[in-house]
Parts: sequence; structure tokens; C-alpha cells
Amino acid sequence: MDTRVRGVRAVAATLLAVIALAAAAVGPAAAITDGSLDGNGHPYVGLMVALDATNHPLWRCSGTLLSSTVFITAGHCVASPAAHAELFFDAGPIPFGNLVGTDCTGFTGYPCTGDVGGDVHENPGWNPDAFFLDDVGIVTLDSPWVVGTYGQLPGVGSLDALHTGHGTTFTSVGYGRQRSFPTAAAFLNEAARTRYVANPWLLQINDNFVGDFALLLSNNASTGGTCFGDSGGPNFLGSSTTIAAVTSFGLNLTCAGTGGVYRLDREVDREWIESFL
Repeated sequence: MDTRVRGVRAVAATLLAVIALAAAAVGPAAAITDGSLDGNGHPYVGLMVALDATNHPLWRCSGTLLSSTVFITAGHCVASPAAHAELFFDAGPIPFGNLVGTDCTGFTGYPCTGDVGGDVHENPGWNPDAFFLDDVGIVTLDSPWVVGTYGQLPGVGSLDALHTGHGTTFTSVGYGRQRSFPTAAAFLNEAARTRYVANPWLLQINDNFVGDFALLLSNNASTGGTCFGDSGGPNFLGSSTTIAAVTSFGLNLTCAGTGGVYRLDREVDREWIESFL
């Protein structure tokens, strides 16, 4: 049995165990926790709002420009019924607006009108019953969004050389809640749509749990990490612009301990991603 199959079963078993505790809160990840304000550190990382065919917002995610017209995110962020995306690149806080249930007809600003819109593209291999597999999606922009620097893809198979431990760090960037369960008094600030950054380190790679399709990174008060509301955000290798993986799944309800990110160095996905570049 290959590592992909073993990993699928292990991740699925863990997610199912947590889902049994609180189904509404588990699965697709995240927002940066215990991190710091990004400011203009990563202007090519944006907030994405998916809208359905009737122009109603569905959910929000993060992602990264690979070029002035191609934005990469998680596969579950662009899945049906998503029909369109609006992208916001302000470091934030982006002004509040109701997400679910909003009718965007005649409405401007978040969540209906971003800096630029785009068409969503679902990975042909993505399966909602195992969303952590082939969990990469693309948005092609309606018009170029030029920032000068863009995220880079890693070489095929290049992440296999990484070693677990504090010496292998990542720069995780994203928008969303900074805590999974903020107090009532802190709710508005914790839920602000602001770009944050954290620096988790590599816990697991190429083993029976994550297989060859994901990495498991530290999510704790020392390193920071990801949490519910930040799916699709980049996890840059070290301090580089190379996107090792996109934020994909979480394993607990408190956004602490570990976070799963989907690798972008797998040949099975690269041909599809590069077809948009």
C-alpha cells in the first residue's frame, strides 16, 4: 500500500473522530493564530470570497498570486456551488459586511466587490468526500492585478528533501480569525479580515499519516499557525517566495498543535496548475 493510500485513511480517520465532536467546526482550515500583522510583507497574498451563480457570497479563503492573472488557493475554496470569486489585496482590516445570505445586487465592497474578480477552476481530481486530496484550486482574474512580486511554485518532488524539526520553518500568511473561540468582547477584532503571518515548523512529511500529499506543521503559541477561516493561504518555504503548500485542513477545534497543508510539488497537480500560467 503506498503512502498516499495510508495517508488518506489516517487523515480521514482523524477528521471523522473530530467531526463526531463538532461537525460544523472541523475540516477545511484556517486563519493565522498567534501571528503578527503582515502589513505590506506579502502584497501578492489576498482574501478571496466565493460567490454562487446568483451572486450570493458563499465563503471566504486566502490565496496567492502566481502571476498578475493567476491566483492559487485550496481546491475546496473553488468547489461547487462557487461560480465566481472576488479578491481583496488590502492588508486590512477590510471593513465588515455580512457574508452568508448577502445579496450582492447593487452592493459594493466586502464581500461583494473586491479589487478584482475572477473565474474559479476546480481541480479535476478534487473530491468533496476527501477534500484534503488534490486540494488545490485556481482563480483566473478578469483583469491583471500587478504587484511586481509573485508566489513561486516549488520544483517537482523538491519537498521530499525536507527534514522535520525546528530547522525547517515556513511562513504562513492569511486572513481570518486569529482565535477559534474569541471572547465576546474580543470577537470583532479577532474576526477582522486582516492579513497576518506566522512561522510554524515541519512536524510530519511522507509518513503513514500525511502520505505524500500533505505536510503537518506546528500550530502553537510559540510559532503561530493556521485556524478555521484561512484555507488556501500560502505556506512559503522559509522566508522565500516559494509556496511549499496551501493551507488545507485542521485536526482539532482549538486550532492548536498541528495544521495540514497541501503540497504543491506533486507532479500529478503541476501539469494542471501550469496550464493556467
